[in-house]
Amino acid sequence: MSKEVIVIGGGIIGLCSAYYLQKEGCKVTVIDQSNMDSGASYVNAGYLSPSHIIPLSAPGVMKKGLKWMFDKSSPLYIKPRLDLDFLKWTLAFNKSCNAKHVAKAIPTIKDIALLSQELYDDIKDSEGFRFHYEKKGLLMLCQTEKALEEEIKIAAVAKNEGLDVSTLSSDEINKLEPNATINSIGATYYLCDSHTTPHEFMEDMKTHLKKSGVVFRLHEKVIDVEVVGEKITSIKTNKATLKADEFILAAGSWSSILSKKLGINLLLQAGKGYRINTKQKTGITIPAILTERKVAITPMNGFTRFAGTMEIAGINHDINKVRVEAIAQGVQEFYSNIKISETEKQNAASGLRPVSPDGLPFIGKSSKCNNLTIATGHAMMGWSMATATGKLVSEEVMQKKSSMSLDVFNPDRRF
Repeated sequence: MSKEVIVIGGGIIGLCSAYYLQKEGCKVTVIDQSNMDSGASYVNAGYLSPSHIIPLSAPGVMKKGLKWMFDKSSPLYIKPRLDLDFLKWTLAFNKSCNAKHVAKAIPTIKDIALLSQELYDDIKDSEGFRFHYEKKGLLMLCQTEKALEEEIKIAAVAKNEGLDVSTLSSDEINKLEPNATINSIGATYYLCDSHTTPHEFMEDMKTHLKKSGVVFRLHEKVIDVEVVGEKITSIKTNKATLKADEFILAAGSWSSILSKKLGINLLLQAGKGYRINTKQKTGITIPAILTERKVAITPMNGFTRFAGTMEIAGINHDINKVRVEAIAQGVQEFYSNIKISETEKQNAASGLRPVSPDGLPFIGKSSKCNNLTIATGHAMMGWSMATATGKLVSEEVMQKKSSMSLDVFNPDRRF
């Protein structure tokens, strides 16, 4: 039976949800408060990374976060503030930073990332999709023995999970990337990973959805929700009152604000990331993460992107020049042939990633509302998990057998 569905949020998660819902014959409307041409879905590193199996909430991360709290150039910056939601999230995050949670999360993260990769393959093969998409793997570059030892341990876990990963010497790295001058003593190399140019995928997807009859309502903000019993009857925006059979909450870092109107307490914090683009000839052909600096390097279509940092400091789009400079310095430490210009740094952009306390997304229905499906909280894995999340959302709405269990993603889970 065809359903009318409203998707709140036009980022990568919202668009992928709309994609699979319209394939099921649903009449879909996407609402977004922006022009849908900026934000985390456009400034990310473009990775499809089954390799990223360790959740953000891992042992020792909270300790590092506290250590880095007063260093605005650190890879993870948690801004201290007296805010009840922030304090609740911090407590839940701290409780999640344990080995037992990591062991439980690893197969789940791997499975949803691999499913997502398969679905990206299917979309790429569809008519009308031309976005840049390459399967060249991912290098985890290291400059210290300590970092390399840690990455080799993670690689062993990944290999045990069936992922294709090997360890490379400095000479082997230089043979792989002969046109880039890389300062690294060694690396782990995940051949299971791939990468894209994000804005190309987003533009292709919006074009396809419009042709498929999906309605887009831009610059429209949801300001209230009408509920009867445990069912949403309508939503009120700054422009209209809209009704539908089902609603999808995929509003990224803003999702927790909207969920409160339904009595659902989603513990989310906005994790700001930055990107710098260059059209210089960098010689880089394989994506890489600079392990000690936590900076991601991606050779995109026509340019190279440098992205990084996790700044948990509330919802804002302010550009912290200190953090931009830290990314640039990290790049230049690892790639001595690259000098990022002042203009490139001035043109840096940021995006807000919705971060859950345990490093796993919220996907599924809350017990408090039976016609709302939540899809948010993916942190740095939103791009890697997007297509699978969209598929899982459509299965939930259409009451079909789920491609994977949603229990671990339950929006009502406690920490």
